[in-house]
Amino acid sequence: MSTEAKPFLKWAGGKGQLLSQLAAHLPPQISKEPFTYIEPFVGGGAMLFYMLQHFSNIRKAVINDVNDDLVLAYMTIKDNVDKLIANLSELEKHYLATEGQDARSLVFYEIRERYNRHEGNGVERVAQLIFLNKTCFNGLYRVNRKGLFNVPFGKYANPTICNEPLLRADSQLLQKANIEICQGDYSQTIEHVDGLTFVYLDPPYRPLDATSSFTAYAKGDFNDDDQRALAAFCHQLSDVGCYWMESNADCSAKNPEDTFFEELYKDYRIERVYASRYINANPEKRGKLTELLIKNYE
Repeated sequence: MSTEAKPFLKWAGGKGQLLSQLAAHLPPQISKEPFTYIEPFVGGGAMLFYMLQHFSNIRKAVINDVNDDLVLAYMTIKDNVDKLIANLSELEKHYLATEGQDARSLVFYEIRERYNRHEGNGVERVAQLIFLNKTCFNGLYRVNRKGLFNVPFGKYANPTICNEPLLRADSQLLQKANIEICQGDYSQTIEHVDGLTFVYLDPPYRPLDATSSFTAYAKGDFNDDDQRALAAFCHQLSDVGCYWMESNADCSAKNPEDTFFEELYKDYRIERVYASRYINANPEKRGKLTELLIKNYE
């Protein structure tokens, strides 16, 4: 492929700029024999595309997300990319031909309204999702408690809405892989454990403080009880012999007395990696900070 497969959406917490650090912490066992790869919170898929391109010995991949539109997007790109590109091209042509930010904002809010009303078939809905992601403020996906996309207009001068080479590269990679695409609670993915299995978990992060509590990738929050339930799930993965690695917020770096994760995962290895945060309404809160990398292996 002349174009490298990589995320087709900008996603809060995406791991694109962390891949080299994550790769350095992968279990060495997976380079020696065929294995199953599972992502219970696939999100933008940076790690998925990396793993599929760097490990030809993945015998089966399983991805899951609670966000049904995101899951639909993966399925559509895998199985119906031609129709998706045709729909996106029409949206892009119409949007870029519209002159002036005020007129473009009307187009944006019209499509946002159609998306929130669930108008159109599956392919059209995925095209609307990608359009909104490329034209909304800061490329942020966020929904309110009613599950409605509520990010405002982004005012970009010349956004690439239909990246055909990337969509085709992603489609080709997903078609080539033996991949199962699931929608629902992350806990269901344990059913797919098969022999040597590596699970990468990238859940909604625990907020660093009261003003950074962005967890709305789907309707509902991911609170401390959910984090505890996730830790219990990780214990289950260990019990069935999986290797697993989890990314999460480094709360103790902001507040040394906040040892929530250190206590929750005291039986496992906790490393720290450096990440850059680009999605924040306040530019002063963007920049370098550490994230936790928790794993059940040396």
